[in-house]
Formats: sequence, structure tokens, C-alpha cells
Amino acid sequence: MMRAIKPVLAARTGPRTRPRWWIEVAIVGVFYAIYTGIRNLFGSASVSPHRALGNATDVIHLERSIGLFHEQTVQSWFLDWGWFMRSWNIFYGTFHFAVTIFALVWLFFRHPARYTRYRNVLAIATATALVGFTLYPLMPPRLLGECGTTYGGCSPYGFVDSLSRYGGLWSFDSGTMQSISNQYAAMPSMHFGWALWCCLALVPVLRSRIARALLLAYPWMTLFAIIITGNHYWLDAVGGALALAFGFAATAAISRIQTRGRVLATERLVTPATGQVPLP
Repeated sequence: MMRAIKPVLAARTGPRTRPRWWIEVAIVGVFYAIYTGIRNLFGSASVSPHRALGNATDVIHLERSIGLFHEQTVQSWFLDWGWFMRSWNIFYGTFHFAVTIFALVWLFFRHPARYTRYRNVLAIATATALVGFTLYPLMPPRLLGECGTTYGGCSPYGFVDSLSRYGGLWSFDSGTMQSISNQYAAMPSMHFGWALWCCLALVPVLRSRIARALLLAYPWMTLFAIIITGNHYWLDAVGGALALAFGFAATAAISRIQTRGRVLATERLVTPATGQVPLP
């Protein structure tokens, strides 16, 4: 019977075709708008800085307990290199979007079947991050010593807000940016999560060794960027990786359910007595 089912299933699913690009652009745009709105709705404008600082202190204590609280030390090595710090501020603010958009577009045109799967993985992982942003508002290292600011804390850990000191292409210091952004959306780090997604999505299908090497380095460069700029703790990167892992697991589970549903639907078309598929 399964021999009779397989041709019908293949005929019903048909060849894999590329989605319509304007529909995909609309879906991605609407999804990101909803994601941003929810992230900021439960963000720093509605969360007590004391709570965010308390969570940051807990993260630091956990890292210290396992001997891995070195973010401030790493940042201090480069604070005298203004051009270097500014370069990583620009990297942090631009590559996160530019590389991810490139990966989506590349997969869409070159590998449409792979695009659909990895788009779903990215969407689920990003949506999962909202749970962390909502339930665990976390003050990033750059705000720990900002006693006089609206969203800062007053803990002497020695971190520097590199964007405020060295500049970049944008700034958190403007009143508009502070009011519409979530200053405490640090756990998980989707900068790292998206970078890891780009690597996993593109490396297997790229032919250029140089391109593959750059993609393999990209998550580690992002990890360095989020640490040196004072925007994240390294445990935030672990959270981003876990959110991505959940995205892969959920996507695989949904795919299995969909495949099983198509098989069951096809089985109903098979005549039990003959094992043949009735003509339409």
C-alpha cells in the first residue's frame, strides 16, 4: 500500500517551488514589527531598573562561581584603542541585520527549499527570545555603572559604555531611542543567535572556502563584539544558542507533523480492497 501512497503524496506535494518574494517580504516585515513591538512593550520603559540590575548581579555571580566572569577584563584590554572600539560598535550595530538579510535573500534565490526551513527556524528562535526579554529583563554591562541615567545601575564593575564613549552609527543616548528601545533585552543575545543561524544556514551550501571561513568566524566575531562593547555577558550568547536550538527542534517537529498529516490524508484515498488509488 505504501508503494501506492508515495506517488500520490509526491503528486500532491509537487515540486518544491520558490515562494513569492513580495509575500515573503511582507511576512518578514510584519513579523519583525510585531517582534519589536512586543520586545519594547515589556522593555525598559516598564521595568524597574532595580529588577534588571538584580538579574545582572545574579548573572555575574553565576559566572564568577564557575570562574568565567572575564567580560570587563577583556573590554579593558582595548579601551585605549578608540578606533578599534568604534569599529566594533559599527560591527555590532550593522552586521546583525546586514548579514542576516543577506543570508535570507541568498537562500531564497539559490536554495528555496532550504530557505523555507531556515526562515521558520529563525522566526521561532526569535519569537522564543521574547520569553526571555519579558520574564528576565537584564541590565547589560554597559549600564551597570551609569548611576545618573534613567535606565542605568550603580554597581562598580568597571564596564564602559563603548557606544557612548567612542560613538558609532547610532546612539542609545537620544531620548527617542531610550524611550522606544528595550535597554534590558539582553538575555538571550539574538545578535549571537542570528550570527550562529547565518553560519549554519550558509556554510553547507557555499562553495568558496574563503566565504565558508568568514561565515565560520562570524559567530565568534559577534561574541567578541557583544563582549567588548559591553552589550552582553557571555551567558547571553549561551541563551541565544539555546533559543536557536529550540527553533531547530520545533521546526523539525512541525515538519514531521505535517508529513504525517499528508500521509494520513493520502491513505484515505487508497481503496482498501484493491490497494489502488481511485481516479479523480
